[in-house]
Amino acid sequence: MEPKASIRGLPVYKPGKPLEEVRREFGLSEVIKLASNENPFGCSPKVWPALGKIKEQFHIYPEGLAPDLREKLAHHLETDPERIIFGNGSDEIIQMIGRAYLELGSESVMADLTFPRYETATRIEGAKPVKVPLKDGVHDLQAMLGAITDQTRIVWICNPNNPTGTIVSYEELSRFLDQVPDHVLVVVDEAYYEYVTDSEYPNTLSLLDYNPQIIVLRTFSKIYGLAAFRVGYGVAHPDVVRELNRVREPFNVSRLAQQAAIAALDDEPFILYCRNQNRLGIKQITEQLDEWNLHYYPPSGNFILLDTTMPADDVYQELLQQGIIVRSGAALGFPSYIRVTVGNEEQNKRFLYAFRKLLEMKGKISANA
Repeated sequence: MEPKASIRGLPVYKPGKPLEEVRREFGLSEVIKLASNENPFGCSPKVWPALGKIKEQFHIYPEGLAPDLREKLAHHLETDPERIIFGNGSDEIIQMIGRAYLELGSESVMADLTFPRYETATRIEGAKPVKVPLKDGVHDLQAMLGAITDQTRIVWICNPNNPTGTIVSYEELSRFLDQVPDHVLVVVDEAYYEYVTDSEYPNTLSLLDYNPQIIVLRTFSKIYGLAAFRVGYGVAHPDVVRELNRVREPFNVSRLAQQAAIAALDDEPFILYCRNQNRLGIKQITEQLDEWNLHYYPPSGNFILLDTTMPADDVYQELLQQGIIVRSGAALGFPSYIRVTVGNEEQNKRFLYAFRKLLEMKGKISANA
């Protein structure tokens, strides 16, 4: 048997190496994972008692439209509940968008390099991914606009971009949206929205009323610390939500996940704490990188893409043996870079110590640096 032509040769997504696997492989008692942009502070303590409240309902299918979470989130975002759709992570909403809007012969425009699931969703539907090179690590919106044709159905904008961590400003995005043809859906993926502190970062939800072809994607997997529960959401015009619901799997977000997200929304101090600690962690790491004269892209999320000046896979393996899991840039299109999740203070110290030793061993810095 042969699979359909559009998925032949499609790469399988490779997540960060699991902690237990590294412990077993290298006989280590302590391993830290700085590879998947997870929140090192976990989730709000309000989540655990909230889960206990629904222990008598585990045998009942969840509500497909997640009405309680929908109302709660709509109030939190100050938007209409009819504009919200949930997914088993925002990855599933990316897949829904591909199912609903792409077909054989159509195209979708994306940055080169960016989150790889956009290309995957495009290829699965037999559509053509059109890649536009980044400009200094940032989406080149003018060039992306020039790549739009009559066959284009979707433009993907990851903001902050993964893996570079760079942002598109409000002014740049607004100007771009004013020029996008009506037949194109613009997906603005804001998975790291809550981490951003840059004043030029767009309030994309405010643009929805004037641009009905936008869908904004966000997630509870990052700063909310609920990655294991898989809850993502999209905010769009009700007509777009209606079409996505046609291809949404029933019961796609579990009852536990919905309850966890509701509880997480009640703990704004926890989110503020995580955002502040993340900024301190970025400062802790980038100040050291500046001392070593190593290039990195301006980080706006909870990760840093930095140039090791060495083959990234080699650096990845060396750090792995020290019990530190990072992401090799070789798989991301940056052969000498690694992407490092910002951890807590102690995790960052441990990464910097191990990385310093490696740089010294390879003669990249002096022992006194």
